[in-house]
Amino acid sequence: MVNDTTLLLDLDGVSVIRVERLADGTRRVHLATADTSARACPACGVFASRVKGAATTRPRDLPYGEHGLEFLWHKRRWRCREASCPRKSFTEQIPQIPAGARLTERLRCAAGRRVRDAGSTVVQAARDLNLSWPVVMDAFRTAAAGVIEAELPEVSVLGIDETRRGRTRWEQDPDTGKWQLTRDRWHTGFVDALGTGGLLGQVEGRTVADVLAWLATTPLTWKQHIRYVAIDMSATYRAAIRTGLPDAIVVVDHFHVVQLANKMLSLVRRRTTAQVRGRRGRATDPEWKARRRLLRNREDLTDEQFAKMWNPLLDEGKIGQILLTAWIAKENLRTLLALARTGADRHRIGHARWKFLTWCADSDIPEVRTLAATVDRWWPEIAAFIDTGHSNAKSEGINRVIKLVARNAFGFRNADSQRLRTRCVTTRRTRGHLRS
Repeated sequence: MVNDTTLLLDLDGVSVIRVERLADGTRRVHLATADTSARACPACGVFASRVKGAATTRPRDLPYGEHGLEFLWHKRRWRCREASCPRKSFTEQIPQIPAGARLTERLRCAAGRRVRDAGSTVVQAARDLNLSWPVVMDAFRTAAAGVIEAELPEVSVLGIDETRRGRTRWEQDPDTGKWQLTRDRWHTGFVDALGTGGLLGQVEGRTVADVLAWLATTPLTWKQHIRYVAIDMSATYRAAIRTGLPDAIVVVDHFHVVQLANKMLSLVRRRTTAQVRGRRGRATDPEWKARRRLLRNREDLTDEQFAKMWNPLLDEGKIGQILLTAWIAKENLRTLLALARTGADRHRIGHARWKFLTWCADSDIPEVRTLAATVDRWWPEIAAFIDTGHSNAKSEGINRVIKLVARNAFGFRNADSQRLRTRCVTTRRTRGHLRS
């Protein structure tokens, strides 16, 4: 009959004989085999009836309390009665503690789940469970196999974005003497941009061939469900999508379009200051004082803040007029992008686009005209964003998590380990390990 101590231990296959406390405060638990199937020979499966001897092992288990537990398993060595069995004798084993194992299976699984589901680093999990780094990493690889081998969820909007991995590594071929790229500094991630699938996969590099190589590993039926692909303004990704997903519509993320307009505004300010004043900007210059307000959205500025930006620049003369012209171009572009998710008709969208392009053409500012040419060149993808409202925000959020994981681990030397850790950490919400 099972006693209360055995129930408290909750380790299937063994029963508690007694518990003693050592001088250092550690509790030593003496165990006996309670599973009758432990007498089955692991080679032939025949149940043994003759005892050859006794054996004692010290398997390690999950920590209990401040001092933990020390197991002492008193088990028997049996003689196999099958004459044709190559194994003459064997010791008892149970699923939780296989023969020759120094750790219980639940301890090994807990170590793997801490890294896979809790987002812990391998070093921290090893310290918490009093294990070595290789043991925890091996347990994590075993636990992460289920995440990697799982089928990809059905995706209607795919997000593609790159994130920086580390430094580029080159190696010289001893035969030819040519240098070859062995580790790229960039990773390309594929994300469920609309659903809850999280990070679907990652490849090293950000070329057309890298994207097509990952798409080639996915089933054809899965790719046929993809209707839209959200990217930043990358011609490389656009070319890869047109080849690998010819039926999908490319959508440009509006954040990068506005970011491009802000960069244009900063370039105009620096160039104009250098041309007119013959030097770099100083803290006493009106355009330098207004540099941050120029990059903010108009609706985020109070009337007082807007007046502090507009009036000094208007009174400054040539520099201020050029900057305000560029700023109005940026705001016209934002007005155009703001029509997304509003149900605006084509006439309204066309009028906002005409207003932006006309202003840029009449501005006679090289940077503003370059921005207009870029927007016009990417207009089909920008129009797709205005029509659908799809963005690449989830890719940016996952990239932030990827960088946080690398920072907590103080960097990764192995790119495969980094992709494995990244895949598990960024899919925790999908697998139900984070609150929605």
